[in-house]
Amino acid sequence: MSKQYVVGNESVRMIELGHPWIIADAYTKKWPAGEAGDLVELVDGSGRFLASALLDPRDRIVARILSRQRMRLDRGWVQARLERAVALRKNHAQLDDSDAYRLVNGEGDGLPGLTVDRYGDYLMVQVYCSGWRRHLKLVTQALEELLAPAGIYEKGRPQNTRELEAESDTKKYGRLLAGKPAPEPLLVRENGLTYRVSLELGLNTGLFLDMRKHRRDLMARVQGKRFLNLFSYTGAFSVAAAAAGASLVTSVDASPGYMAQAKENFALNRLNPKRHEFLVGDCFTVLDDLARQKKVYDVILMDPPSFSTTAKSRFTTRGGTSDLVAAALRLLKAGGLLISSSNHQKVDLADYLKELRRGALQGGDQLQVVSFGGQPEDFPYPVSFPEGRYLKYVIAVKG
Repeated sequence: MSKQYVVGNESVRMIELGHPWIIADAYTKKWPAGEAGDLVELVDGSGRFLASALLDPRDRIVARILSRQRMRLDRGWVQARLERAVALRKNHAQLDDSDAYRLVNGEGDGLPGLTVDRYGDYLMVQVYCSGWRRHLKLVTQALEELLAPAGIYEKGRPQNTRELEAESDTKKYGRLLAGKPAPEPLLVRENGLTYRVSLELGLNTGLFLDMRKHRRDLMARVQGKRFLNLFSYTGAFSVAAAAAGASLVTSVDASPGYMAQAKENFALNRLNPKRHEFLVGDCFTVLDDLARQKKVYDVILMDPPSFSTTAKSRFTTRGGTSDLVAAALRLLKAGGLLISSSNHQKVDLADYLKELRRGALQGGDQLQVVSFGGQPEDFPYPVSFPEGRYLKYVIAVKG
């Protein structure tokens, strides 16, 4: 039988509202000693059973709720959750011309703290709760049985990702859990286009899967247009724009390594990189240079990381967004589209729109929002878990 752990009134209320996290507090400090990965029963002060949870005693989220019933964390239970996740993608996501997408979205698929992404014939598991470490073999066996992938990788999530981001691209963060090694780089398809990813090297794989739907949307908007992609990373949006017939694609990123990968992605799709521009540098500095050259664009996309540092400047979503909007609007023609995106979980839509408003006022411009989106269908979140709704993607017309 699982050990019983008493939670306070606030946690009782959150469990009853369907929230999957127990945050460390005065009650959890009194919990009996346990190890990460223990399956425990959460009870209220009178001993009433509330939920079965996975323990992670050294984390701020000390337990993650797996079920409101008593349960065993075994192959059958994991398999059932995975089957449900696979069915959701099959029934609700448009994946006919994509083989790179999220298969399990943690809390959104009833497996809190665990994600599984598909990249072609391979799967990539990421653990955001060390409670899953002990059960990783169970998860990989269930995935093998259900999906028969060529191989399953795990990519570690180091604590200080912000500092590591810049220099991590040649470092191995991925390890093979099962099956055979993937080619390096591995080629995957998204919206009918080909992209290179790495399952071993770097903190990220080279393709942010939660933008698939927005890249498809962009393709319908850029034919014959001049497109500027700020914080272009490995150029996935740039490739989508060029493939859809944009007359000029200008990609800007501070990393020469990412820019080299962007050019490779162009070549993989038989797009001539020489017909487009690839500018390595700090986005603010490059925007100043382009403004001096009197460059004008029809569509500008800015999808900055929620935090980044270059030699010249430091960018954070709170505060940085308005300056970026003001700088970008100088290069956008009247009636052009400003597309801005943020994956910063702690900035909600209302605050984000205030940043956009501040930037527009700074530049003396009008912005009319014509479209707002979030993550695609393969990144579901429970209605009882607002933290799961992190992506904000705003398309606005410059008045």
